[in-house]
Amino acid sequence: MKLHLSDEDVAFREEMHDFFTTQIPQHIRDTVAARRELTKEQIVESVQAMNAAGIAVPNWPVEWGGKDWTPLQRHIWHEEMQLASVPVPLAFNHSMVGPVIAAFGSQELKERFLAKTANLDIWWSQGFSEPDAGSDLASLRTTAVRDGDDYLVNGQKTWTTLGQYGDWIFTLVRTDPDVKKQAGISFLLIDMTSPGVEVRPIELIDGGHEVNEVWFDNVRVPAENLVGEENKGWDYAKFLLGNERVGVAPVGSTKRTLSLAKEHAKTAGPGGTSLLDDPLLAAQVADLENELLALELTALRVVANSADGKPHPASSVLKLRGTELQQAVTELIVDLAGPASLASGAGEDSDVPEWARVATPNYLNFRKASIYGGSNEVQRQIIAGTILGLRG
Repeated sequence: MKLHLSDEDVAFREEMHDFFTTQIPQHIRDTVAARRELTKEQIVESVQAMNAAGIAVPNWPVEWGGKDWTPLQRHIWHEEMQLASVPVPLAFNHSMVGPVIAAFGSQELKERFLAKTANLDIWWSQGFSEPDAGSDLASLRTTAVRDGDDYLVNGQKTWTTLGQYGDWIFTLVRTDPDVKKQAGISFLLIDMTSPGVEVRPIELIDGGHEVNEVWFDNVRVPAENLVGEENKGWDYAKFLLGNERVGVAPVGSTKRTLSLAKEHAKTAGPGGTSLLDDPLLAAQVADLENELLALELTALRVVANSADGKPHPASSVLKLRGTELQQAVTELIVDLAGPASLASGAGEDSDVPEWARVATPNYLNFRKASIYGGSNEVQRQIIAGTILGLRG
């Protein structure tokens, strides 16, 4: 199996590198590189720059703005974006609801939503998780009861990431309570300005506001906002989650973060000395670099085996190991910052360098990585059953 790039793919990589390092505004790339929180406006500006160049939604059908790229080219696009400190396009729009509407939505829904979704003129939120459901997504209790030309929606969603910016929310709702739980679910699009929709913030352990609760109190939703067929929503959700797990091994961004950690280590010792001379730290860094290289090669093997466009079962390995390494590197930076990592509340006039001030919030924030997109425990079950053939 060839793991080196062809001349054509090398040229493609250079094309992507040139675009991301020259066409995405520097202030956005600086924000990502410094691991500061992006504003909504920065995310929209970055996506619209990519969409103007026709490379925001390469995974979509060509007629709706996609590119006829190979899986390897899409992988290169994603990696070069991260290496250039460019925020990846909003997953809720570009990896989740967009492909679902393109594959299963009516022509009216496609024409109404896809162009605006690609350009982030509409900011989508995800309405899947519910209280008390844990990882059992099918245990949802939010109901949608048909009432004339509308559905009447009642219930609650939780962990709705960036829901405070949402214009619309795609939801799984129970439309038939009398059948097997997976068979009574529908996929409904809801305008978040509708009467009865309320977004409540959840304060996180790092002090940030990234996730929310979304409540629905007798919300009227036109039946034309149903995607596909009623009670077939579980099939569309599985399609969406399969797409979500593509690109879940953030090798590019983790390599960039590890490179920054090595730069910080050069002056993080007593009196501004280098910690890279410490054999234990040097061994830790070398171990992470080797693990990232192994993950990068595994990602290429997965891409090579996904030529039919379907997610490969080994994507669970990428999700599992990718998030573990992502968390390990954020923990390394906290260790390098030492006591200064406690200064997360310090202002710009602090003597503590910015990288040390953001070390702990970033470390805490990335604890989520092993939970979202299918928890790592779920990925281990998939690996055991699907790849290793270990049935319980």
